[in-house]
Amino acid sequence: MATIDVPLPDSVHVLTGPSGDPRTAAPAGTGRWTVPGAEATARHDPYGALRLTLAAPGPEGLSTVALRWRHHPGRHRPALVLGDAWERSYGELQWRGIQPERPLPWYWLGTDPATGTSAGLGVRTRAGALCCWTVDEDGTTLWLDVRSGGLPALPGDREIAAATVVGVATGADTTPYAALQELCAAMSPDPLLPAQPVVGCNNWYYAYGQDFGPDAVLRDAATIAEFAGDHPVRPFCVVDDGWTEGGGSAPGGPWDTGLPGLFDDMAGLAAGIADRGARPGLWFRVPTEGMRTDSGALGRIPLDPSLDATLATVAADVARFRSWGFELIKHDFSTYDVFGRFHPDTPHEMAGAGWRLADRTRTTAEVLMGLYRTIAKAAGDAVVLGCNTVGHLAAGLVQVQRTGDDTSGRHWERTRRMGINTLAFRLAQHSRFYAVDADCVPCTPATEWRLNRQLLDLVARSGTALFVSVAPAARTPQTDADLGAAVRLALDGGSPGGVEPLDWLGTTAPRRWRTDNAERTYTWSQPWGAWPPLPL
Repeated sequence: MATIDVPLPDSVHVLTGPSGDPRTAAPAGTGRWTVPGAEATARHDPYGALRLTLAAPGPEGLSTVALRWRHHPGRHRPALVLGDAWERSYGELQWRGIQPERPLPWYWLGTDPATGTSAGLGVRTRAGALCCWTVDEDGTTLWLDVRSGGLPALPGDREIAAATVVGVATGADTTPYAALQELCAAMSPDPLLPAQPVVGCNNWYYAYGQDFGPDAVLRDAATIAEFAGDHPVRPFCVVDDGWTEGGGSAPGGPWDTGLPGLFDDMAGLAAGIADRGARPGLWFRVPTEGMRTDSGALGRIPLDPSLDATLATVAADVARFRSWGFELIKHDFSTYDVFGRFHPDTPHEMAGAGWRLADRTRTTAEVLMGLYRTIAKAAGDAVVLGCNTVGHLAAGLVQVQRTGDDTSGRHWERTRRMGINTLAFRLAQHSRFYAVDADCVPCTPATEWRLNRQLLDLVARSGTALFVSVAPAARTPQTDADLGAAVRLALDGGSPGGVEPLDWLGTTAPRRWRTDNAERTYTWSQPWGAWPPLPL
């Protein structure tokens, strides 16, 4: 095993109020540190992981705790460092040299190509804090954000189970990718995985929520069933945004009925999808209107999952979708709606300062997990797919996780930047946290099939979730043959042993991959190379 016993930190630093610099806590016995109004405790579990609990019974509450180790795991300074993303990634994941101020959400892994050694630290999934690492030449620091929204949490007499730290260290006989797999396995001891490979279609990247109705959905269901042939594992047909009023602009509900005059019979639509040989799936956005007691920052969309009314509404919606007959439920936008922003370029914290949740006794991380648990319970035996959710908090509560920002049916550059990057750098989470979904492979008139078919091949071989978005106008005998072969391979579970990025230490879009005990090289570039602007 590559896991290590995580040592106690060398120092602990605490920020109780909403601003200022952390104060250095005084040691108060082995594994215990205090400042006026707060206390941090670290205890080893039987497997060498380090459990961190925090207490702040006073009226000032608690904002941030920083734990500092003066040495790297294994006492080897890494030459290259990789971290994760707060929620979805946005094409930014990559190995870099040491950058002391670089935020590394949830975990970090370092490697030294000269020696072949790798080592890193992470926190177990479903932590009670929003956890971020920094790595410098002298050591590493874990930052625990235990605020409630943008203000200090007020837990009272309750202890916060902030995080459990795990670590790995490997020698030259283990690749950095295998080391990351070991770290992900150590962080996620109880993943919730789908019973079968998740494969299907989604019309978003040719319809974009506009000008489609039940007939188009049923046509897509017949198409994906045709690609699957007589495979015993049946694919999904997901009804994406556009089935309710406000379609194409990601409406916030209500979700008790479809678009009048078009999607009047959602239960009948689910039955029609099933009749055509596919499994019905449905997209929705967690309802926002009237779900917040504090207006927050200017322009924020109001969602407060700490309110009982919010959770009751969400539970009723999800239970309704299940009663209609939908077997996959995709929930979207909740991170944006809580924090008022997406998180590209990995900011140092998820929440801005000042805004609050209604229940300040719980941390933001605890409140988000309450939302995910509510959806999981209401969904029953349906497959839950989280999109724009915090994957490290949702692991164990969703079977499938969209790990990257949107691909595109309009511009290959966006698909290259988002889809390939998230597949390569979060692939180690697959089957350890959940089933990874790198987003749809488009087949549209606006994008070049020569490029999309390579991504289709790679995703199918990987064994991760494969969704395709096939415009009827783009179908040809060649695209149908490619899609059919890929869908059936993905329904098999991918290539034996999956795939592994080989040149990922030096690029954000790996071209060389190991698959079937051989090496395959993909060409992602357009004639002009990569286009710096990010198209929609």
